[in-house]
Amino acid sequence: MEVYGLKKSEWMQVLSSWSGWVMDGYVSITYALVAVTISKVLFPPIYLALIATVLGFIVSAIARLLGSVILGNFFGDKLGRKTMLTVTVFFFSIFSASIALIPSFTQIGVIAPAILYLALFLVGFFAGAEYGGGTALATESVPPERRGFVGAFVQSGFGVGYFIVSLVFFALSSFYGQAGFQDFGWRVLFATSIVPGALALVLRLFTKESRIFTEMQKEKKVEKIPVKNMIKEVPLTLTFVIMITAGLLFVNGATLSFYPIVMEKFESIPYSTVGLAIALINLISLFGVWMGGMLSNRLGGRRISMAIYSLAFLITTYPLIYFGLSSNLFTVVAAFSVQAFIEATIFATLPAFLAEKFSKRYRSTAVGFAYNAGGIAASFSTTIILIFVAFHFSLINVWSFIVIGASLLMVAGIIFSSETWSSKYSKKSDDKISL
Repeated sequence: MEVYGLKKSEWMQVLSSWSGWVMDGYVSITYALVAVTISKVLFPPIYLALIATVLGFIVSAIARLLGSVILGNFFGDKLGRKTMLTVTVFFFSIFSASIALIPSFTQIGVIAPAILYLALFLVGFFAGAEYGGGTALATESVPPERRGFVGAFVQSGFGVGYFIVSLVFFALSSFYGQAGFQDFGWRVLFATSIVPGALALVLRLFTKESRIFTEMQKEKKVEKIPVKNMIKEVPLTLTFVIMITAGLLFVNGATLSFYPIVMEKFESIPYSTVGLAIALINLISLFGVWMGGMLSNRLGGRRISMAIYSLAFLITTYPLIYFGLSSNLFTVVAAFSVQAFIEATIFATLPAFLAEKFSKRYRSTAVGFAYNAGGIAASFSTTIILIFVAFHFSLINVWSFIVIGASLLMVAGIIFSSETWSSKYSKKSDDKISL
């Protein structure tokens, strides 16, 4: 029996990849949601405590890049996509939940933020392998005309994780109250990350290896040092792709990861309301991912789809940020929801585009490297905005300028990149994923 042209075993591979991104979205946004809170608990009582807290995004991003290369090279492209993803999600969830156990600054002083940074590094290291390995596993067993939808579905896992953790945050902050949440509730929130991790682990234990990697093993075509050939064969392709991921992920860090901080710190919206508002924004963004994936074939290809979506985002950036900084809660949620929806359409075709850009011989490593290298730049987004605002620059001007600049970098990368698959010439590009 097939559903949307995919067999049960293929859906298991897709769901296994999707579950890892649910976990990633859950954990990443947990940190964004509680950044204001833990800046008062794990850091000294100084004015720049919040900036020191968001530096954790940079620590995690550096670790993700290292993890994508090391784990992708020695596991994903040598032992298998499934093998790597089973190992990574186990440690990913363990170290994420361990953040709940870190003593406060009043208890152990500067050791508290040091332990936090170490935990974030370990989380990032294992999370870094998720994108490359998950993209390869999900796309290597499906036909070209299905990859747009499959990639969008897998990509939506991050938004699903964001949506779920926002609801959990809403429930916990409502239950504990602001004071109670600062004392204990945030720890419970981090501890709950073990749940999506366990579900992802179970799915992966019962998932088969991708068809293409299995064939590589049978034909003894598995590379000894995949990363070496990646650097040798596609330096220019990597450069353009990293321009895309750096711009897009910077935009993501300066919007979806920044919304909770804006609402809590700059608009003084109550804790529980922030959780519910963020959940609604992300629910709407999910429709953007799914719609972007479904429309990509109609628009003709991966590259042209991303170009259209990116231009739509660029044009609407300033007015949506302007209305998003309104004092009216309904206007805030509406503006950020529209912005998140348009942004999500860009992400929709990214997994298929990246998978088709790189050879199967180093696909897991290359996709992970390209994505996480872009994430390094993105990790600075929130910090940069907060630093400028600390020096009394206008939030709306700084925020808009930074988001527009990142969008232009993304558009430039799309323009310089070549198309990977076109519905018009689908037969000619059928073998892209198998190179």
